Amino acid sequence: MGDLSLITIIIIAVNVIISFKGFNDIVFFEKYKFNIGDIKAGAKYQIFTSGFLHVDTSHLFVNMLTLYFFANVVIYDLGSLGFILVYLASLILGNLLSYFFHKNDLNYSAVGASGAVMGILYSAILLRPDMMLGLFFIIPIPAYVFGIGYLLYTIYGMKKRLGNIGHDAHFGGAVGGFVLTLMLAPWIFEQHLLMVILLAIPILILFVLQKAGKI
Repeated sequence: MGDLSLITIIIIAVNVIISFKGFNDIVFFEKYKFNIGDIKAGAKYQIFTSGFLHVDTSHLFVNMLTLYFFANVVIYDLGSLGFILVYLASLILGNLLSYFFHKNDLNYSAVGASGAVMGILYSAILLRPDMMLGLFFIIPIPAYVFGIGYLLYTIYGMKKRLGNIGHDAHFGGAVGGFVLTLMLAPWIFEQHLLMVILLAIPILILFVLQKAGKI
């Protein structure tokens, strides 16, 4: 963790400012949230802008807290520019996957930085697969085990449409973090090849299920 870097502070500040603007201005919120009907009508910018809006302060807090925990790991290994690339690419890919799975539901809407934050989380897991995470903040669990388990749960959530959660955006963001990190840090293939293969398994499972029409 350590001290927050300037770029992390800026990203958190942008999320807070835009989210609070959305809390207090319903017209602003509706204009910039992710909505399939609006995007098909030409509001392509929502694929990006929705990643800085949140439903409420709890939603915002959880996303920013997760970002706080893992940002420095990514910045240390990839630098500030690499961190920004992973964050933004994960945000966009997460929303593009949501669009793909919900393109026929014109009323589908979503907001949140979850896709971008999941990208940072999975980037950190790839870079430090041996670090320990606290499941429910209590139970110690290796980062790679959490990564694999969470993606498998996300696939289940997508298939069963569990809760009011953008599982597809989470999954797309994680894939974004996975791919971008491997592109920016190819040394991972040499040092953590087994972890790369293990973390790729849920991605392949989703691809197979989608091709088979099971999800």
